[in-house]
Amino acid sequence: MSGPLDGVKVVDLTTVVVGPIATRTLADQGADVIKVEAPGGDILRFLAAGSRTPAMSGKFINFNRNKRSIGLDIKQPEGLAAMKALLAKADVFVTNVRPQGLERAGLDFASLHALNPRLIHCGIVAFGRGGRYYNRPAYDPIIQSLSGVAGTFHRATGEPRFVPMVMTDHTTGLIAAQSVGFALYRRERTGVGEAIEVPMFENMASFVMSEHLGAATFDPPEGPSGDARLLSPDYRPLPTKDGYLTVRPNNNRQAFAFFDAIGKPELKDDPRFRTALTRTQNAPDYFRVQVEALATKTTAEWLEIFAKADVPAGPYNEIDDLLEDPHLAEVGFWHFDDHPTEGRIRRTKVPNSFSGGMREEVLPAPQLGRHTREVLRELGHDEAAIEAMLASGAAFEGLS
Repeated sequence: MSGPLDGVKVVDLTTVVVGPIATRTLADQGADVIKVEAPGGDILRFLAAGSRTPAMSGKFINFNRNKRSIGLDIKQPEGLAAMKALLAKADVFVTNVRPQGLERAGLDFASLHALNPRLIHCGIVAFGRGGRYYNRPAYDPIIQSLSGVAGTFHRATGEPRFVPMVMTDHTTGLIAAQSVGFALYRRERTGVGEAIEVPMFENMASFVMSEHLGAATFDPPEGPSGDARLLSPDYRPLPTKDGYLTVRPNNNRQAFAFFDAIGKPELKDDPRFRTALTRTQNAPDYFRVQVEALATKTTAEWLEIFAKADVPAGPYNEIDDLLEDPHLAEVGFWHFDDHPTEGRIRRTKVPNSFSGGMREEVLPAPQLGRHTREVLRELGHDEAAIEAMLASGAAFEGLS
């Protein structure tokens, strides 16, 4: 069995996280992803502690499985020619190089459409065209700052801060992979490729404001923006006698069962909590009830009580707790592989499944230029031509 994208060839000219997440998603579904790396390689190879060998950080390994790596210096004519030869045979091109750089190299959509009319050109950019920020560089924290992600913390806690993971990279990368899937479907009907532009700022602004536009949805506004529940300081795992617990009674049945479970059935008649609307309007008070109740028993005691009452609740995991989470163990979430250079490694499985089949072979994240010779042979280069490219630096294997 093979994945739904078996037979799709993707040329990946991306670095760091947002692009590699997009292309890993395509690779995990069976696409043949060829990662084109410039001299020095993807900077993500060096952006995390704990690597066993040079240029193979844990982050790089996690975001670049199921890909092949070819080292090309596309600033050299022979390297650029090889890049275009790859793209002439590809189905999809994914890049997070800034548009001006693509145009200088002749890797913009118009140039490549003339070369390969079926090619889907997916450009992940920081900011969409037409605005004053277009063509500016940005990384995840800048987008978190601009898009209101950090501002949600400011509203909730009085201090702006970043989500301590590159959330905007992950989100935009997944949207890019989704967009490629849409474009592949349209190409099946039209036979023609197209350009996709996936801007980080606009996508994250949409993400935040879809959640928090609130009463400002209406023109003129019917009240302030923001979801009062999500912006409450107590919208968090709450302390129990011996740890933390998250409880989330939303609809009336759950809320009333929660009041019974904590021994305060009279709150069912409290006008602040009688409906979903009034509980939302009085979110700080509703959370305060939860805070005071959960502090009276242990986490295990509350989990048992809430399970019997069918009130949604779950334990609190720290990062390392996920390594031992019993549910993740039962669904086979963690896999252990023997990497050809890094030894025994742990990786996550693809969480989603397809009844028509999934990619069975898992390729280890590649060393820099690991597949340079292999891919050049597939393009028709003979051994003498490959050696000449390696000698000139137009192509390379490993760090120089």
